[in-house]
Amino acid sequence: MVWSVSWCVNRRIERVRLIGENEHLKAEVALLKEELRIKNARLDRIPAASRPHYPPTERLAILALKATRCWNKTQAAKAFHLCDATIASWLARIEETGPGALVQTPVPVNKFPDFVGQLVQQLKATCPTMGKVRISQMLAKAGLHLSPSTAKRMLTRRCPNAPDTNPSPTGPVDSNATNTKESESSSSTHDKPARVVTAKYPGHLWHVDLTIVPTALGFWIPWLPFAIGQHWPFCYWVVAVLDHFSRKCLIAYAFRSQPSTDDVTSVLDTTIAIAGRAPKYIVSDQGSQFRDGYELWCQATGIKPRFGAIGQHGSIAIVERFILSLKNECTRRMLVPLSLALFQDELLRYVTWYNEYRPHQALAGGTPNEIYDGTQSARDASRLEAKTEPRYDKNHAVVAQLQVECVTKLRLVVSQLDGRPHLPIVKLERAA
Repeated sequence: MVWSVSWCVNRRIERVRLIGENEHLKAEVALLKEELRIKNARLDRIPAASRPHYPPTERLAILALKATRCWNKTQAAKAFHLCDATIASWLARIEETGPGALVQTPVPVNKFPDFVGQLVQQLKATCPTMGKVRISQMLAKAGLHLSPSTAKRMLTRRCPNAPDTNPSPTGPVDSNATNTKESESSSSTHDKPARVVTAKYPGHLWHVDLTIVPTALGFWIPWLPFAIGQHWPFCYWVVAVLDHFSRKCLIAYAFRSQPSTDDVTSVLDTTIAIAGRAPKYIVSDQGSQFRDGYELWCQATGIKPRFGAIGQHGSIAIVERFILSLKNECTRRMLVPLSLALFQDELLRYVTWYNEYRPHQALAGGTPNEIYDGTQSARDASRLEAKTEPRYDKNHAVVAQLQVECVTKLRLVVSQLDGRPHLPIVKLERAA
């Protein structure tokens, strides 16, 4: 018989293979029936009053199986050693809700309590510009870890005593490398091969770029006779220097008019003095400020200049992404003052918030200061566990090496850096 079944299973003819599989399934069903008969016989020997009760989740599973098999109450009661009145009682109370319900749906082992959803929606209402990724990173930095998909689901779900909010998409992901083209002259050199320069440690590679920030008066129309140059009081010119490895903004300096080569090199000298050392490479675009005088300054300081390739996507994307964040999170959410000193103070506040409190997506939720200084990330420190069951990692092992503190209630505290609403600082406090 064994030889015949194996011969059927290994044959190329589909009908013969199906006959072999059918015989195997029949044998498996017969064994399962015998196993079930033995267990039922043992359960029948226990008095009905002494038998253990089915928990609420198993009661729901019994009713679901009854509907699938098209059983009546008597058949379902006989299959599970119950009486007809018990099945009728379950059916009558199936719509009950709450912890005392007779029939309940199974609770996922990794379900967050309702107060976590309220924290997510409260943070979204307090800071509407935050998306699901930024919310999850902010809460992880405060000690509560949840995925962006969980944050999105909590935003779309209505929680009791929580404001109505709508999730917003997040910005693009920064890359970890920059494509640059080496140049020995101020003109564009398309015939030279492109070279990829990647930062290997903090201070190895810097980015520098210029941008225009309109003041409260705004830009004037760009055609004659109303054309006015791009300078104060209609706009400021901002020079930003960024560390590639840590994404830390080293300096952001404002000018009333378009800065010259000497102004840019002066800002770089100040940045080197603050950082304590000069980088090996500086990446810039091929603007008028980065030509002969700039290259001579690089030679004098021992820095190798690199220029972004014209027309190549991502060549100076790191600093351009910072400039976009600066405008979206700071200058476009406030009235830019006409005083240069006041505007410089606002830039300093944003740079402080950006480096110290703002989680960065390219840094896995860490802040630029944590990466630049090599300190432990706040999101990798002690964790707050809000779930009733232990958390599991990818290997389904309990994470025991982390400092986990179980909490039953948390309170969201959103402060502001120097009273600026667009610079939030998120913290979680234990609530009674």
